[in-house]
Amino acid sequence: MSVLEIKNLHVNVETDQGTREILRGVDLVINEGEIHAIMGPNGSGKSTLAYTIAGHPKYTVVGGEILLDGENVLEMTVDERARAGLFLAMQYPVEIPGVTVTNFLRTAKTAIDGEAPAIRTWLKDVRGAMQNLKMDQAFAERNVNEGFSGGEKKRNEILQLELLKPKFAVLDETDSGLDVDALKVVSEGVNRAHDNTGLGILLITHYTRILRYIKPDFVHVFVAGKIAEQGGPELAERLEEEGYDRYQVAEAADPESAVLEAAGE
Repeated sequence: MSVLEIKNLHVNVETDQGTREILRGVDLVINEGEIHAIMGPNGSGKSTLAYTIAGHPKYTVVGGEILLDGENVLEMTVDERARAGLFLAMQYPVEIPGVTVTNFLRTAKTAIDGEAPAIRTWLKDVRGAMQNLKMDQAFAERNVNEGFSGGEKKRNEILQLELLKPKFAVLDETDSGLDVDALKVVSEGVNRAHDNTGLGILLITHYTRILRYIKPDFVHVFVAGKIAEQGGPELAERLEEEGYDRYQVAEAADPESAVLEAAGE
């Protein structure tokens, strides 16, 4: 069984005020097939965790470990992390002019698997996944995310998730900017990938609405760069009723919270 382990993770980032610690001792274990939701107020460091797992160069790990099946993720390049089975769905997917969705997907699949997929089978898989996500087939020949709406970009992220079949997926606010219909379609895609491959999911969100469609096994509340509370799905229900007020009080009392906001986390 695959496992992603985060142990006492400390991460720095450069701000206008100098080098600051954003993550301050994060411990988290995600087993194959588990769905973990990370929730928290603005400025709590949730996106820093996502991008640190993926290997974004902006973030410097100064302590702790990230292990995938016992292997040190922090010693891997970004592409090595992808080949090892890590996937990041970005909050703000980037446009790639000059590269079509079809070419991007097949190149990524070839890089991850070490061999090109058979054309006939691959095209069938791509068309089927696009149909399930209610994406017009014409998107296959358009440049990646270029001119896409917010909802179309998010569907394209989940298209990649379904076709690349990672071991663990980090979904960074995949629900942001989606209307109800798009949220349902995207959530169905995540659930389909989970059911078909048994991948582990780290779902980062501010709101509980996506958790009505993607049911978490565990919920973690992130405050000021660390996990403040954790529990089962009932914790998300409580957050729906109470909000983050009681956590905000603790965060306001912490001088580092202002730093997190300044860093845009």
